[in-house]
Amino acid sequence: MPRFLVQNFGCRAAQADGAALESSLVRDGHVAVAAAGDAELVILNTCTVTSAADGDVHQTIRRLRRDHPAARVLVTGCYAQRAPDELAAMPGVDWVVGNSHKPQIAAIVGREWDAARTSGAGVEFHGQVHVGDIGAQTAFLSAPVEDASGDRTRPNLKIQDGCNNVCTFCIIPSVRGRSRSAPAEQVIEQVRALAARYREVVLSGINLGRWGRERGWEQPDGLPPRLTTLVRRLLDETPVERLRLSSIEPMDFSDDLLRLMADEPRLAAHVHAPLQSGCDATLKRMKRRYRSRHYAGRVETARAWLPDAAIGADVMVGFPGETDAEFAESRRFIESMPFTYLHVFTYSERPGTPAATYSGAVPVRLRKERNAVLRELAARKNAAFRQRFVGRTLSVVTLEEGMPALSSNYLKVELAHRRPSNQLLPVAVGGLTATCVREANPLAVIA
Repeated sequence: MPRFLVQNFGCRAAQADGAALESSLVRDGHVAVAAAGDAELVILNTCTVTSAADGDVHQTIRRLRRDHPAARVLVTGCYAQRAPDELAAMPGVDWVVGNSHKPQIAAIVGREWDAARTSGAGVEFHGQVHVGDIGAQTAFLSAPVEDASGDRTRPNLKIQDGCNNVCTFCIIPSVRGRSRSAPAEQVIEQVRALAARYREVVLSGINLGRWGRERGWEQPDGLPPRLTTLVRRLLDETPVERLRLSSIEPMDFSDDLLRLMADEPRLAAHVHAPLQSGCDATLKRMKRRYRSRHYAGRVETARAWLPDAAIGADVMVGFPGETDAEFAESRRFIESMPFTYLHVFTYSERPGTPAATYSGAVPVRLRKERNAVLRELAARKNAAFRQRFVGRTLSVVTLEEGMPALSSNYLKVELAHRRPSNQLLPVAVGGLTATCVREANPLAVIA
């Protein structure tokens, strides 16, 4: 069996897929290595959310072909699902395996590698494609990612995959399929195991708030289980000291979930609800399932019940047809919301999405200008939020040496004295560092 390396691109879900893929290969007798130079097989687990993400994959394939020509290359993930023939045509690509067949990679590689070795014909696989209907995928591929934040102290656990939404800018449903969830008992077992080694565990998913909503998951009362139900079980049935929820669609922040977050100190005081735009006309073209008044209601409830929580959002600028007036309306709405940070994205055309065919393209220069405006607004809001905690005490988890600690409410914290990593402790805030407009979450300094 070949020595292999998995290189992940993109989101937390992709990282979790990669961890599960590595585990399945090791179980089948393959040997994981840490560097491409030591690998006979390099697996690129790709992202395709933007053209820049595709470009990163192209660059990596060319570099592997130049620096490690003897290594075989398998490309999988979202880009492989979206454009398999494009990737298969690239020199140096031996296999293209879409998300539809990702759970079968260990079997595909093992079977075909063994057959080639047995025949004595050498290992020649160039351009083999394994891609099918992602909408038919029901398998749930995930394993804990124990270096999710680059510090190896806050593992990420994907508990949901796929998306049933039809946002016009998004390629994800067509490359990841319909919503599907990890069984509750599996999640509880995994969190229990992680809690024995880590102070904080992060739950994630493509559309996390839809966990458990699939047909056939109904409870005795005929209703599907809710994320709130699972979170309560995790708090009751595991010793996890801090549980953080990653991004959740705004209308899935139910009163039940927000009340649980307000009442339970073991849940991180952190609400991340994608907004995309504060203009209703833009939201309608995006086919988002809410309008600004609905979003505002959820965020205002979150702030009322969680007065010290981080409240963040994803915001997009330059969506097709976004006029100066629409952008101004969106900016005013964002200004009115109690956000503590923003992730600001510039719209990028994705082939295969409805928005890519829309008229009214916003000039790239203007997109960048609007991005800068919102980043500056986000920096001001974050600075005001951080200022509130000078002289107060925050609960933080310590990360790897040289990295800032992270508070329950998502503030990075510089510690005045060295502390062991992977500790949960209270710290007193003595002051602030200088802010940076391009930094989504600047630092607080501890005296």
